[in-house]
Amino acid sequence: MQARLDVGAVISRVFGIYVEEAAVLMPAAAAVFVFTGVLSTVLLNAGSGLAVVALLISLVATTLFTGMVVQLVADIQDGRRDASAGQLLRAAAPVLGQLILVGIVAGVGVLIGFILVIVPGLILITIWSVAAPVVVLERPAGLGALARSRALVRGNGWQVFGVIFLLDILVALVAGAIELGADSAGTGVGIVVRVLVGVLTAPLAALAAAVLYFDLRGISAAEPTGGVPTVAGPTDTA
Repeated sequence: MQARLDVGAVISRVFGIYVEEAAVLMPAAAAVFVFTGVLSTVLLNAGSGLAVVALLISLVATTLFTGMVVQLVADIQDGRRDASAGQLLRAAAPVLGQLILVGIVAGVGVLIGFILVIVPGLILITIWSVAAPVVVLERPAGLGALARSRALVRGNGWQVFGVIFLLDILVALVAGAIELGADSAGTGVGIVVRVLVGVLTAPLAALAAAVLYFDLRGISAAEPTGGVPTVAGPTDTA
């Protein structure tokens, strides 16, 4: 029988690393999201026609940061951290172009999926959830990271979706409450608060992708060859 991903254990590890490595995560998040967050917010406030540009900027920033966080999680696999925020940024630099390419293609695919009937977008979010870690640590050619991500997720689609859904709901509730209070204080304060919320919450999604990658890779490596029938989940219907 195929091993199953433990949703609770993944979420617990995400928050554990978030707290333990805040001294590295927060400066790294600030380096990526302060400028891009301000720019995206200004574009959104300027008019709906610039929403796509703002979305692309956010995708690039999120994908780059996920690549950095993957290096952090890989670094602490031995039980201790050796890398600084600057070293994480430099480590992701060699695959920056591919990270951006994969991030844009995945983002456009998910957006089209949501426009169609929502469900395809959720499926793509699930099956491509560990594409960025694959780019950084396995470095497949072209868009091979998307196929590799789907292969890793296969058989644990519902579990992966559960991790993403629970974290997104939590972040949305916290961010929404904070931004609601900031909106009443004026546009300038609202922009600052949105950027701050982005810096504080971005590590959660990135850590989830990294932890999921290592757990799914471990499950995949432990599977016997020859294939085992699995229960259909989001990844098996795409």
